[in-house]
Amino acid sequence: MQIVPMRDLKDTVKIETLCSETKGPVFVTKNGYGKLVVMDIECFEKLIRQAYEAKLVNEALDSYEKNETTDGDKVLEELKLKYGL
Repeated sequence: MQIVPMRDLKDTVKIETLCSETKGPVFVTKNGYGKLVVMDIECFEKLIRQAYEAKLVNEALDSYEKNETTDGDKVLEELKLKYGL
């Protein structure tokens, strides 16, 4: 994790390099307190993908806990009967 002061944002090449090298977010502080997070596109897309996958897993777990699931073998048998496979 990299932490840089707000004044370093003027050096965009340095910030871009930090983002690329760390493969993660760069935290920007102002007067010693966190204010911004900067990251490259690859890091951002990975973070969004992980959040989306976690959402899907949580939805599946909720469905399982509520017994809202269907047996896969049963579904396949129904499809075979319906389409004559």
